[in-house]
Formats: sequence, C-alpha cells, structure tokens
Amino acid sequence: MLYNLLIIEDDPDIVELAKIHLQDANCRVSVAHHGTRGYELAVSKPWDLIILDLVLPGIDGLEICRRLRSQNNVTPILMLTVKTTETDRILGLELGADDYLTKPFSVLELVARVKAIVRRVRDRMADPALNRNEIVEIGALHIDTNQRLIKLDNKEIGLTTKEFDLLLHFARHPGRVFSRSQLLDAVWGFQHDTYEHTVNSHINRLRTKIERNPPKPRYILTVRGVGYKLAIQQKKPET
Repeated sequence: MLYNLLIIEDDPDIVELAKIHLQDANCRVSVAHHGTRGYELAVSKPWDLIILDLVLPGIDGLEICRRLRSQNNVTPILMLTVKTTETDRILGLELGADDYLTKPFSVLELVARVKAIVRRVRDRMADPALNRNEIVEIGALHIDTNQRLIKLDNKEIGLTTKEFDLLLHFARHPGRVFSRSQLLDAVWGFQHDTYEHTVNSHINRLRTKIERNPPKPRYILTVRGVGYKLAIQQKKPET
C-alpha cells in the first residue's frame, strides 16, 4: 500500500535524507519548506501522515497543529523537535500531535515511527468494532462515533481529536480504572512517564467542557494513587 506523506521542514538536508528513505518504504512524499505553504498543503487534500517541524519560517509547527485540530482534521502528526524544546513537545502533544522525534535523529528511527503510526491508523480503520456507527449514552452525554459528535443536554460540545478519543475510550469501558500510562498507550499510542501530565491536562479540559461543576466531577472521576475512571451513571427509576 502506498502512503501519502507531507513533510513540513525547512532544513533541506533533513528533508532530502528523509524523503529518500521514506520513498524506499513505499511512501509518496510531498514537501514544504515554509510554514504557511505547509499549512496550505496540509488542508488541501487527505494525507496519511504529516511530519511537522516545530520551528519554521512563517507559521510555526505548533500553530499548524493547533489549526488542523481545531478544524477536526485527524491526520496523524509526527513532530520533529530539538532537545531544548521539551515544553513545546508537551504542548504539541496536548494540541493533538500523535508522536514526536527529537533532533538529531536516526533516519531509520524516523521510518520506523512513520510505519508504526500509519499501521495503528490502518488497523483502527480496519477494525469494525472501532468503526461501527455507534451511539453511546452516559447520563446527559450523547456520543456519536460516526460523526465524532458530543452533546451534553442536547447541546453540541466542541472537543479536540484527543479529547474525543479519550472520552470515547472511557465511555467504552465505564467503571474501569485506567492509569495515566494506560491512557497514553490507548489514546496516544505510546507510553512515556515524562508525558503522563499530558493526560492530566486533557482530563482537566474535558471536565471543563462536560462537567456542570468541574471541581466536583460526576463523569470522569479521579481514583487517588491510580488514575481515572468514568463513573457508571445510575438510571432513574421508572415511575
């Protein structure tokens, strides 16, 4: 299967080396060396993966990521960062990037990361259990998996891609307690203790959107010392 990749990176040496190896790995590669042009290409057609540098002329990588996710563009994003930008890496993951790679990196590792991401997406798309037109009702919450739509008390709630995926993961396992590491693996597709607070920030943002009183949540509960769970909503007795 041929994968369509977009590289948004202003270093020509990195681009050429990555392009050669990715083409050998059965990928069709397009390139943008400027952030503004990269964003234009990113929204111009469907891509299987976007490789996105954070530091770019014009629009930077974080802003490109933010814009794409705010438009519900779920194209996988692999960020390229430098060692001194840990804060930016964390922010990029919180904005919806799927993985990151720190410069300088091995091109073979880049190819391996690309293959892993597109394989996860392919497997998810091929799994009928994950792609059925599913409606999940939890208390006043209504989740439409086909339209990726959330309603609370019949009012639509705007969620980012990862916020939706996180809530849906909870909704499919009501009452089950998940550690931060387990949630990172299930929703983001990787585990790294350094980024477990990414889960915390997503939980906090979810609570501000779906809880009537976020400091006293009734949907997503903290299990002290372990992680989080979705409370099992009790049905009202029939009258």
